Formats: sequence, structure tokens, C-alpha cells
Amino acid sequence: MNKKLIEEEINKYGSLNEPFFFIVSYDFSKFYCEKLNKLPKDIKFDINSKKNSTSTHKTYVKKYPISFAEYKKKFDFLQEEIKKGNTYLQNLTAKTKIETSFSLDEIYEKVDAKFKLRYKNENDNFVCFSPERFVKIKKNKIYTYPMKGTIDSKVLNAQAKILGDVKEMAEHTMVVDLLRNDLGMVASKVRVDKFRYIDKINAGDKKLLQVSSKISGQLEDDWQKNLGTIITSMLPAGSITGTPKKKTIELLNHIEDYDRDFYTGIFGVYDGESFDSSVMIRFIEEDENNKQFYKSGGGITCDSNANLEYEELIDKIYLPF
Repeated sequence: MNKKLIEEEINKYGSLNEPFFFIVSYDFSKFYCEKLNKLPKDIKFDINSKKNSTSTHKTYVKKYPISFAEYKKKFDFLQEEIKKGNTYLQNLTAKTKIETSFSLDEIYEKVDAKFKLRYKNENDNFVCFSPERFVKIKKNKIYTYPMKGTIDSKVLNAQAKILGDVKEMAEHTMVVDLLRNDLGMVASKVRVDKFRYIDKINAGDKKLLQVSSKISGQLEDDWQKNLGTIITSMLPAGSITGTPKKKTIELLNHIEDYDRDFYTGIFGVYDGESFDSSVMIRFIEEDENNKQFYKSGGGITCDSNANLEYEELIDKIYLPF
């Protein structure tokens, strides 16, 4: 599958005003699209669900991450590329073997997340419980909500600390600028409606504060027939790549040493009137030997600290229930 074919397929469904579900891998190599009324039972999703869990108990996840030395090597490579002016922000990710007492089906049923997906076919078997929307389209307006910056809510003055952190401010500002430009490719009257507000996220044994922004733009009245063009023009998502996007993707492909596959791709639903979608972060896959792997990452800038970024990579491996 390639980007052009994906664009054409989504445009076709949109032109027919047919409610459908779709999923696209990070590199466009995998794509699935089906009418909502024909979706198989092995595909379950929940879009924009209302979070209602108040549980704070610790959920068992044993982690086997890459070593700090290995991570530092990748981190240092990216810092050199920043000094050369080739990139300013990168979302460096890694694949971590984990052990849990839960199946992927149980995880899907138990997790408390705004966007959930359980996907299984002959080649792929994963669950995603993402807090991050990609784009939403309603009444000819398109919205995106970049998320960058996370802190444990128990930290003293956590909200003031994360909003006042210079490194976090720079990282978030760069992502907002990138996504504003991405929206500008497909919409008019693009504006930042809300800059750096706080979302609360359940992370199993802790509550996290996540910094988000809201950006909007105006679409044409017949946006449905161009839905595929709109979506693929903005992929991969800026929040999980970096800036400048094209060069940063090249650098990440070179240094990450594993295949992101569906992780950091997107899934979405068109219901016949509006469209909503999510970036596939907080992601666990299972291989043919029933071994589970969690993929996670975080943003790197010139002000980043390797130790803190490595800790963040590991802290993002959790089950929110």
C-alpha cells in the first residue's frame, strides 16, 4: 500500500458519504478501511470516550527497556543533528519487552483512555489506548490538539512547574507551529484557539498532567470527498515526528533501529456527518510467540537531558486501570 492509494480509498468512502473506520500505519505500508456496518468482531474501538475511572492502584507491568547506554547513543546522535541545523525537535521512540498478567483483550476492556483500539488479523495483534486526538472535523471546521509535555500530578506545584519549564515550552511551541502549518495545507483561517492548557490523564498508579493546545481551520463545504487528501497530507503526525518533518523522519528512521509499524500511525471514524481520529500512542503489540512489546517515546530538543528523557520513555509504559 502507498500514500496515494490510501488517499484515494478514503476519498472514495467520503464521496459516497459512507460511514467507515480506517487505520493507517506510521509509514503508510499498512492500511485497513471498512464500512462501519461490516466491521469484523476482531476490531473494536472507542472514540472520544468519557473517562470515568477513579482507580489509582498499581497495575503490574514488568519492563525490559533498552539500556541507558544504547539510548544515550541515539540521543547524542540527534543532539549532533540539532547542532548541524538539520532538526530542532524529534520524537525518539523505542520498543520495550514487557510482561503483564493481562491479555490484549483484557487490556482493551479495562483501560481508561479517550481513544481505544483493539486490532487483530493474521499478521498484526495489538491494543492502543491513546490520550491524543489527531484531527476532528465537524461542521466544515477541522481541529487538531497537539500534546507535548507531561508531569506527575503529585510533583509539588506540578501545573506551574510544567507550564513554566523552558524546555517544555520550546518543545510544545515547535509542535504547535508544525501542526499549524500542517493545517494550513488543507484549511483556511487557521488559528491557535487555545495555547498550552492542562489535561489530566490516568496512568494506572499515578495521574499525569499533559500539556495540550487547540488549533482550528475552515474547510470547504464538500470536504468529505477530499477527506483522504486532507488526512494523508498531514501524516505522519507532527507530534510523533518532529520539525522540520521530512528531515526529522529520515533521521528517526536511521537511528531508532526498529519498525514502528502501526505505532504512531492513526485510526479514525467517519460517521456520515463528522470525523474523528487518534494518534496511536500508548501501544502494546503481541508477536506470534505471545510475547508483548510496548512502544513509547518522547520529544528531544537542544535543552533535553538524556537521563530525564530515558526515564520518560520508561514512565510512559503503563496500563491506565
